[in-house]
Amino acid sequence: MAHLMMLLVLPVFPWSSAGAKSDVAQRVYGFCSVVHTPPTPEATQALLESIGPIRNTHYGGFYDFTADLSSKDTAYTNESLEPHSDNTYFTEPAGLQALHMLSHTDGSGGESSLVDGFKAAQLLRETDPEAYRILSTTGVYAHASGNEGISIQPAAPAPTLSHDKYVDRLTQVRWNNADRAGVAAQIGEEMEAWYRAAAKWDAILSDLNNQYWFQLEPGTLLLFDNWRVLHGRSAFTGKRRMCGGYINRDDFISKFRTTNLTKEDLEASTVTG
Repeated sequence: MAHLMMLLVLPVFPWSSAGAKSDVAQRVYGFCSVVHTPPTPEATQALLESIGPIRNTHYGGFYDFTADLSSKDTAYTNESLEPHSDNTYFTEPAGLQALHMLSHTDGSGGESSLVDGFKAAQLLRETDPEAYRILSTTGVYAHASGNEGISIQPAAPAPTLSHDKYVDRLTQVRWNNADRAGVAAQIGEEMEAWYRAAAKWDAILSDLNNQYWFQLEPGTLLLFDNWRVLHGRSAFTGKRRMCGGYINRDDFISKFRTTNLTKEDLEASTVTG
């Protein structure tokens, strides 16, 4: 718990009553663990579908995989992964992500890490407002192009830090060095300023004091807000079988609203947001 910057007590819920409770934890903390989840693809998929439709991508819908490079993506290796968000190459990245380790045999390692991107952004804003401004206004391209017949890029470059301009509120973090393409900045000082800002941001994400490390286990499903929480892992040996999926943010938020707001508040929010 020493390196957890998001909260002091882990939000944990039993599989039998996860539903709306896990939605609340996602909104407050950015992630939660659902314990006593049967370590099967079927139980994991059923829980996700109770939240919303599983998003279909070039990886398929619900995923069940090992580190066999069946898809050309670093997730399908046993290498270490630095803190990152998924789907930066989509115009709209998935809002919710689920990871459930079904088994790990004949090896060790593979600890998982989480970083609260909103807290990291706050630290950057406090220590270097100019770097924060640059990462909030400079678009970055990303790509998914390792698989045959796949070449995905967002419709437009998106900044690392996106805001609701009407209330000046941070709404999304996009950061994935493995998928990053060009930066929408002029070559010269503007480009160099972006890289300086990016280096400061990356240093905050890489600071162990800003990371929470833990070991995934069969029976514990990890759910996290992909617009807020960055995830990573250490290298591992042996064979790990993972499953999970993505849910669009609108579907996830819809479930939260319909299970946590009163009828009156829900009706009012359709006008006020």
